[in-house]
Amino acid sequence: MKYILVTGGVISGIGKGIIASSIGTILKSCGLRVTAIKIDPYINIDAGTFSPYEHGEVFVLDDGGEVDLDLGNYERFLDIRLTRDNNLTTGKIYQSVINKERKGDYLGKTVQVVPHITDAIQEWVMRQAKVSVDEDGVEPQVCVIELGGTVGDIESMPFIEAFRQFQFKVKRENFCNIHVSLVPQPSTTGEQKTKPTQNSVRELRGLGLSPDLIMCRCSTPLETAVKEKISMFCHVEPTQVICVHDVSSIYRVPLLLEAQGVVGYFCHRLDLPVETRARKMLTKWKEMSDRSDRLLEHVSIALVGKYTKLSDSYASVIKALEHSALAINHKLEVKYIDSADLEASTLQEEPVKYHDAWHKLCGADGVLVPGGFGVRGTEGKIHAIRWAREKKKPFLGVCLGMQLAVCEFARNVLGWTDANSTEFDPESKHPVVIEMPEHNPEQMGGTMRLGKRRTMFKSNNSVIRKLYGDVEFVDERHRHRFEVNPELKHHFEEKGLQFVGEDVDGERMEVIELEDHGYFVGVQYHPEFTSRPIKPSPPYFGLLLAAAGKLQSYLQKGCRLSPRDTYSDRSGGSSPDSEMSDLKYPSLS
Repeated sequence: MKYILVTGGVISGIGKGIIASSIGTILKSCGLRVTAIKIDPYINIDAGTFSPYEHGEVFVLDDGGEVDLDLGNYERFLDIRLTRDNNLTTGKIYQSVINKERKGDYLGKTVQVVPHITDAIQEWVMRQAKVSVDEDGVEPQVCVIELGGTVGDIESMPFIEAFRQFQFKVKRENFCNIHVSLVPQPSTTGEQKTKPTQNSVRELRGLGLSPDLIMCRCSTPLETAVKEKISMFCHVEPTQVICVHDVSSIYRVPLLLEAQGVVGYFCHRLDLPVETRARKMLTKWKEMSDRSDRLLEHVSIALVGKYTKLSDSYASVIKALEHSALAINHKLEVKYIDSADLEASTLQEEPVKYHDAWHKLCGADGVLVPGGFGVRGTEGKIHAIRWAREKKKPFLGVCLGMQLAVCEFARNVLGWTDANSTEFDPESKHPVVIEMPEHNPEQMGGTMRLGKRRTMFKSNNSVIRKLYGDVEFVDERHRHRFEVNPELKHHFEEKGLQFVGEDVDGERMEVIELEDHGYFVGVQYHPEFTSRPIKPSPPYFGLLLAAAGKLQSYLQKGCRLSPRDTYSDRSGGSSPDSEMSDLKYPSLS
């Protein structure tokens, strides 16, 4: 097993996740099996109880693990399926060590950070690196480990110490450290500054880790003199200083690294079993990034949510929209609308904000209401859903978005004016959305209906079923505490709101579709978590097709796109044996 540790310096949020994913991608394109681990030094057991403004969205895995959004990047870039143990936190490590101590596993010894915590970290990494992440069940050959935060943070010290010991445990030829640093370019002088990188590397080396590659994040390509200066002061060759400047699309990052000889360096440094013959790598990525740069037609989607000030709050949603827009050769424009701005109270207090929000909504080609928690902004979302329904605008509601679509329909079509979710109004006479029986209200963390669950399609002619390739069921990831009240189902279906997807027992409503509307769909699950650049998520794909006016022709052609919308047969897959037929768009089955 080869281990590649990615650390970061100067500032957090520098792009370690994308760089770690890109390294995995270029190694996978060489025919290696790659897995990834994300280490978060916070004391929380997992990311499940975070506000999206803390660390961005909470990503959900097949096994129900609520994890950092970087694991979403790994899954999308590498096309793998990770588990909750691929996200390691200080809380998980301390919890496991304390549990062992309570059981008497340490035989009366004093339990300390070194060696007990550091040993637990190393054991966890070595154990998890061997777990297969591909469908074939084969053990990975390379493990990319991203250490969150910045070098020097007090909370990440035990992890740095653990890896200092780890490099000797697994031997030098099996361990390599990449340090991602910032090279700022102050606008006053326009000069690229190396001092932050020098200080960051000095601190890392003082803690016992010497970087093999220094990846410099900068706004423009690194000048040769700057590269040489970093090389001189940071104890590496100039070829070991890699420039990762700002690019038009994140799909270009693997190409950028590959062009600077990163694969060759890994082959030599880690003695990787990679064929040295010249071969076309990453063609798919190049074609994808070229294509995204050349797009001329635009499609706009209004994202009506409550965490719109930070785009990372909806990272997977945005990626799913981008994948779908790329599939139909359109450039995506996301219009972020704070749902509270659509409410009547904003008209009284801040009329300009209110009119701006409605102007954005009315100018969009489609409307998306994503998941969320809490009462703030829900009435604004209901206003947006009503507008999309009455104006026949393409609409997709995800999780809470679907529940609110049911509330809106109950209020304005069935005439139940007080219809609501018991989450927001426990006293409602028409509780159309109710708490799930198994939810434990005493405990917040990990008590939702989480992970991959099966949805059975009840109708043969539903649009969403056709988009999925006319399958009988789909397995998608869930994250919710509330559900549509199944006892009221017949009231909605009589008026044209069809529940076309239910769980295996037929007790949970999973998918809604409105009759006599181009595309009005709600899903209880989160389809964005399984969207891939080459295989977009069908509910999002349907929204983009409808917003671009292409949905009906797509369905009439048997769910096939026109030839100009598919990738060429010359593109190589991300793994050596995957045929391009799996990666083309003609059908989404």
